[in-house]
Amino acid sequence: MSDQNRRQFFLAFGAAALTGQALAQQIHQAVASAYTPQFFTPQEFATLRVLVDLMIPADGNSKGAIDAGAAEFIDFVCSKVENVAGYYRYNMNWMDQEMLRRTGKLFIDAPVTEQTKLLDTLAYRKNATPQNSTVVDFFAYFRGMVVDAYYTSPVGMADIGYMGNQVLDSFSVPDEAVQYALSRSPFH
Repeated sequence: MSDQNRRQFFLAFGAAALTGQALAQQIHQAVASAYTPQFFTPQEFATLRVLVDLMIPADGNSKGAIDAGAAEFIDFVCSKVENVAGYYRYNMNWMDQEMLRRTGKLFIDAPVTEQTKLLDTLAYRKNATPQNSTVVDFFAYFRGMVVDAYYTSPVGMADIGYMGNQVLDSFSVPDEAVQYALSRSPFH
């Protein structure tokens, strides 16, 4: 990706970020019912679903990114923003090629331990090499997109107990949260 395309990409998403929650809600509404991928091929979309599930899996307390429609959210965005689409396709293809090199299998077909090992490498900028630096940058962006898709969805809002704009008689922060924040502060 050229510097000019990269700049356009970040400008497009910087502008989109300004609209925040309202835009996210429109996207979630657009993908809410039986969704057919608009940008990704079936194989790419299946890989995307594995990736979002590895980012935010369901657990005993809450649903995961799959239930939140994170893959659909990302596909919808990619179908509307050409630079983002190309960025995703290029980097997901790189992950497939790297997994083929490592295991002889595409990312989606590789064992979860191998998928996780690759993602653990990409998760830290200190692991960037000339061969993977673009994908390390992409993976940071991707994680942010999954988190945005999750926490702006009804599933994510329920997970954090978001009640919407309501007038509260009182609000208090649990003492445990205050103590935890203070324990991590350099000023405590």
